[in-house]
Amino acid sequence: MTYQNYSREQLQKIDSAHYLHPFSNHKELRAAGARMIVRGDGPFVYDTEGAEILDGMAGLWCVNIGYGRHELAEAAAAQLKELPFYNSFFACATPTPVLLSGKLAELAPAHVNQVFYGSSGSEANDTALRIVRHYWALEGKPEKNIVISRTTAYHGSSIAATSLGGMAKMHKQLGGAVPNIVHVMPPYAFELAEPGESDHDFGLRAARAVEAAILEAGPDKVAAFIGEPVMGAGGVRIPPASYWPEVQAICRKYDVLLMLDEVITGYGRTGEWFAAKTFGIEPDTITTAKALTSGYQPLSALLVGDRIAATLVEKGGEFTHGYTYSGHPVACAVALKNLEIMEREGLVDRVRTDTGPYFSKALKERLGDHALVGETRSIGLMAAIEIVRDKGARSRYEPAGSAGLIVRDHAIAGGLMVRAIGDTLVMSPPLIWTRETIDLACERLRRALDQAADELARRP
Repeated sequence: MTYQNYSREQLQKIDSAHYLHPFSNHKELRAAGARMIVRGDGPFVYDTEGAEILDGMAGLWCVNIGYGRHELAEAAAAQLKELPFYNSFFACATPTPVLLSGKLAELAPAHVNQVFYGSSGSEANDTALRIVRHYWALEGKPEKNIVISRTTAYHGSSIAATSLGGMAKMHKQLGGAVPNIVHVMPPYAFELAEPGESDHDFGLRAARAVEAAILEAGPDKVAAFIGEPVMGAGGVRIPPASYWPEVQAICRKYDVLLMLDEVITGYGRTGEWFAAKTFGIEPDTITTAKALTSGYQPLSALLVGDRIAATLVEKGGEFTHGYTYSGHPVACAVALKNLEIMEREGLVDRVRTDTGPYFSKALKERLGDHALVGETRSIGLMAAIEIVRDKGARSRYEPAGSAGLIVRDHAIAGGLMVRAIGDTLVMSPPLIWTRETIDLACERLRRALDQAADELARRP
């Protein structure tokens, strides 16, 4: 039987009885009933009642080429018929991960030429941690194993990835993190810049927090710094231009490896194939997933720089790490076709030269003057809108996070899927969005802001 044989109510009943959703208050969700999304077409998704929703989140930061791409289904079907699965153990390989590895080396920065596959960004960051610590052990420095991260960073939901991340609520539920991971301030000027401090100076101060942590631990103990080029799940926190050059210089000064988490920003999100190019970063590892297949299949790829790879190959012996589905042939076939489509349609260039700049201008001009909007910021096709009570003071409504949820709920009810991270509204739409799609999104967001302002004004 297919889902069409069930009513929405029947699906919700089964969902409430058996399905534990990620990042959810299960009691509240089961009382309300989950919305059943059943179909997608281009930039839109549809629920069981036929409601059309403009997807402002590309699924979950991933559906870069939009929905309904039959070429990806055909690529998956062809591979399923020929060889649905074989592993990469036993000195074996299948053609699609081999070809995909070559393609990724072509797209990545010149010094990044090796790939290790998993099924999620969490797995990729677990692997990155393993490889970085193993690298230093192979180089005769096993004590060099501390990794510096940032508060409010998100690097995944496995134990190691949660430990790498800086989400306080996740750490609280973890009940014991992986040791030797420390966190410093994020480059979030909207809340953390001092009065009168320029973006340039704030960026340097945030970067030097990394240096302070290295010096406190001892450079001989610090293995790496990990960071997202733009902090996505933390609220699309775009660092000042001064931040990444200073971080990179600090890492080089103390011989600390640079781990770049591009699970969200990779594959065109910032207007380049990798945000490493956008910000001029030369990382030792690049974690990717999500848009590698546009979400049509679960696949992650950890890209490994030549410095680490040379030691791993020449000195490492057996690397005792891997997953059953590392280099899954079907997922890799879909990734190859996805990248082919993105190149053929020029989506990355379009984000950089057309839709990205238009998106930024539209948000500022059409939403920036609203009483609830403290700031709009964007890079490529990812954006944040800060929801405030007082624009001048940048004060928030109480309780914290409540106003963001109100705006989000009105936006979704009005046909635009967005996400609220506290009181920051974030968007990360499919790269197929056009100027017309952006106009529609701004129209629906403006209406949601007006409705939220009315609701907030009626609160006691």
